[in-house]
Amino acid sequence: MRPEGGFCSLEGKTALVTGGSRGIGRAIALELGHAGANVIVGYRTGQDEAESVATEIGGNAVRADVSDPESARELVEGAGDLDILVNNAGITRDGLIARMSDDDWRDVLDTNLSSMFYTCRAAARPMMKRRGGAIVNVSSIVGVHGNPGQTNYGAAKAGIIGFTKSLARELGSRGVRANVVAPGYVTTQLTDVLPDEAKAAMLGATPLGRLGDPEDVAGAVRFLCSDEASFITGEVLLVDGGLGM
Repeated sequence: MRPEGGFCSLEGKTALVTGGSRGIGRAIALELGHAGANVIVGYRTGQDEAESVATEIGGNAVRADVSDPESARELVEGAGDLDILVNNAGITRDGLIARMSDDDWRDVLDTNLSSMFYTCRAAARPMMKRRGGAIVNVSSIVGVHGNPGQTNYGAAKAGIIGFTKSLARELGSRGVRANVVAPGYVTTQLTDVLPDEAKAAMLGATPLGRLGDPEDVAGAVRFLCSDEASFITGEVLLVDGGLGM
């Protein structure tokens, strides 16, 4: 029997969202908060934006660099008894491989992939002890199909998928679920600055004929965090308007 509180209610649950100050992360934090969760908004930059999100949903904003193992551990442990962990923190450092610097490769892998290892490692034992928890890691359609000029980003986002599937197998017997949401082209500050021809190409490749909104991704994350998804783990949910078909 489902708990009271409506479809995909997160009432009484504690959630940590990394990269929660803007874009998709902001939408996820707001969605979970409006669903009843107590949300900790993790951020590295954008303090004012993160605090604004936290204020709107009655949560807390906490600064942390999740690409650093100790900072990630402190963020997770400081959040208390987590029911939900959403790893959304990410950056891009695009460039053709022949010109890509070592720093641009490492920075993207550290922020987009290694950070998830650090936070999940810190959250896994407490969740297993309580025999429950939901982890959602945000990947990308680029991790499924690749994209020129994004070998670092594509490697990190593909790595998230393999990491999460292994995590789901490892933690499932203790009642902890782990899933991936892989957005397609979504309207954010990153896409706002793209030239019109690039946006037109995105639209042409997307069967639904529009770019996604951050809220589209947030709704999928909310579902995977909820009891309605209690028998779903190790899955990759494409939120891409049909782009990945």
